[in-house]
Amino acid sequence: MSTSHQDYLAKRQLKKGTAGWILLAGLGVSYVISGDFAGWNFGIAQAGWGGFAIAALLMAVMYFTLVLSLAEMSAAIPAAGGGYSFARQAMGPAGGYLTGLAVLIEYALAPAAIVIFIGSAVEALLGFNGPWVYAAFYLVFIGIHLAGVGEALKVMMVISGLAVLAIIATAVALIGNFDSANLFDIAASEGTSAMLPLGWYGVWAALPFAMWLFLAVEGVPLAAEESKDPAKDVPKGIIGAMVFLLFTALLVVLLIPGAAGAQAMGASAVPLVDALNATGNSQLATVVNVLGLVGLIASFFSIIYGYSRLVFALSRAGYLPQSLSVTTERKVPARALIVPGVLGFAASLSGEGDLMLAMAVVGATVSYALMALSHIMLRVKQPELVRPYKTPGGVFTSGIALLLSLIALTGVYAFDPRAFFYTLILFVIGAAYYFGYSKNHLVAKTAEEEFAMLEQAEADLYPEENAENSATAQTV
Repeated sequence: MSTSHQDYLAKRQLKKGTAGWILLAGLGVSYVISGDFAGWNFGIAQAGWGGFAIAALLMAVMYFTLVLSLAEMSAAIPAAGGGYSFARQAMGPAGGYLTGLAVLIEYALAPAAIVIFIGSAVEALLGFNGPWVYAAFYLVFIGIHLAGVGEALKVMMVISGLAVLAIIATAVALIGNFDSANLFDIAASEGTSAMLPLGWYGVWAALPFAMWLFLAVEGVPLAAEESKDPAKDVPKGIIGAMVFLLFTALLVVLLIPGAAGAQAMGASAVPLVDALNATGNSQLATVVNVLGLVGLIASFFSIIYGYSRLVFALSRAGYLPQSLSVTTERKVPARALIVPGVLGFAASLSGEGDLMLAMAVVGATVSYALMALSHIMLRVKQPELVRPYKTPGGVFTSGIALLLSLIALTGVYAFDPRAFFYTLILFVIGAAYYFGYSKNHLVAKTAEEEFAMLEQAEADLYPEENAENSATAQTV
């Protein structure tokens, strides 16, 4: 590796060994947890409880199969780019960029949407809202990330723990009020049943809402370069997070409408709070209302981390302006935190949180399809690739994720065509930037070359650690 490349990468290093698998699992839960508090329940209004339960089951299968596929790729290719890194190795620079662009759309728009929801929660609790609230949350939580990844992940764990406590407390309080008849209190339209009161079209339109129960868990591999042992920690972290999220999804989808009625919960802006109030648990409802804000903050905080690592990886490779990947003395990609934060704040001024979240879902489903395809292509094209963890079921598992992600993508169109087309415009702009400029300014011609450069740069910066690892490997 040339001296110029050494100098370039030396200024673009993340802090290694910061996160073990428990912190990574906490990160995965933190990404998603706000989706348990609100949003998912609007799927009941689209499909009835039975139709939404089918949609939620399909999306649970999609995410679980995708997570198993990502676990294998993240162990084999432990780079901060996550899905972008996997796709680049499988499909080349263009495929890698388009996958990274899809994830970037998801991760850039989701915080803007969430901060609007945070503003509404602050208004309900304290009586004020607006751009100053949005700006304050961006400033505070980007500031915590600038302090260092270890500090940020620990704060994230505490915030997520409080949100999880609220969900479990709600479930315990409501279990005595559960009545299966409440699940089917939406009147069936002509030619439908109590199970599917709005027919199969409703199931299709409910898919994007079912995704809110798991959306963004795929971001765990973005922390790969900062984990202690990526080959072990990232698979355990992302699978552990997914298993826990399946548990919380089951609690809210079954107990909330089962205690307070599907029809009422399908129209509720705060289903946990309204369910507690409806069942006479008003004191707990007040606490959960506050902790619902904590859940929003947890997802806001963690997705800021996710977009910064993705922007860092895309910039370091030359897909985005290379200045965005320069790190501070604390090994924090400051510009990758601040610049998307400014753009996200600008987007939040539109006040259209629902639209931005729907656009984020479009970006997510496109990235899922490309990541699942990457797993299949890597299995076919690079069978010799060292895989410390192997996906159970192999390409059959990732094939399920691919099929369901394409179906979920069409579900967004069924629910909100405007979000679908606006996101398509962003893809066109992003693709034009790549093919018109950054394609000719990549730091490495291939994924293998880029990863070799990174490995050499780490060896130069951490010679003692790498020598120790080599000695351990030889002993084993």
